[in-house]
Amino acid sequence: MVLTGNQIDLFEASMPRLKAIAYRLLGSASDAEDAVQDTFLRWQSADVDRIEVPEAWLTKVLTNLCLNQLTSARARRETYVGQWLPEPLLAGDPMLGPADTVEQRESVSFAVLALMERLSPNERVVYVLREAFGYPHRRIAEILDITEASGQQIFHRAKKHIADGRTRTEIDEAAARRIVDEFLTAATSGRTEPLVRLLTADAVAIGDGGGKVPARTRPFEGAVAVAKFMRSLFTPNQAARNLLGGTAEIHVSYANGLPAFVVTVDGRVIGVMCLEITTDGIAAFRNQANPDKLERATRQWAATDHGEPVLRIN
Repeated sequence: MVLTGNQIDLFEASMPRLKAIAYRLLGSASDAEDAVQDTFLRWQSADVDRIEVPEAWLTKVLTNLCLNQLTSARARRETYVGQWLPEPLLAGDPMLGPADTVEQRESVSFAVLALMERLSPNERVVYVLREAFGYPHRRIAEILDITEASGQQIFHRAKKHIADGRTRTEIDEAAARRIVDEFLTAATSGRTEPLVRLLTADAVAIGDGGGKVPARTRPFEGAVAVAKFMRSLFTPNQAARNLLGGTAEIHVSYANGLPAFVVTVDGRVIGVMCLEITTDGIAAFRNQANPDKLERATRQWAATDHGEPVLRIN
């Protein structure tokens, strides 16, 4: 079927929302783009004139495509090398979607995206559509072909799983930035003790190299272990220089709504480390170093003004 200009415009107007939904469901910007493209192909072949509510139709098609992806992704991640982390989205990326409420902002954070990996595909869909996009339970039930009561039960179960994994409250942006500055001072001091004081007792550091770059297969756990690891990362040494393969620049930025260190070599992003900062201190460092998951970040980094680095390792 050949779409009219209005029908193409209608789809294009829906694209930002569809991409934001798909990213939250899949944790991958590239997979989200593919899911939206497949949705367009189905829109192109459908009898569009007979579709009464295009937004609902598009959301249902996209959701079903993502459900299929989630099922196969679980099998792929069983053989994934090391820790799996989402693909990071830098500040200003339109795929981050709405950020007006706490729920919307949290739904795209690395912490919650990682927790959503524990949910069943249906739980993840219901949680994302309800919590991040405010879909009524009736609409969600229609999308998943389940009863409204079942959808509500699934939502409450998913929300409890997420809440059980998040026991602390994050702090405001200004306070978070002060802690980031304190962390940099401590991390470059060459001493472990100042770092330990900034971390929660059960702090973790997780890295995703995807088997493409060196990354520890198990997280560092506990304030002392994490502090020693961070000290080694932020204190220039020959091993780090050899690993980086050039002069690395570290910038303070934001990714997935959280403070982050963006590490670049010759303008290419080689790492995005998101910090989970709570009222008790820094609870987690999640570092995406898999080059396959940093292509979008590199493109966006090249197109934006990011100022001077806070640290150079050369």
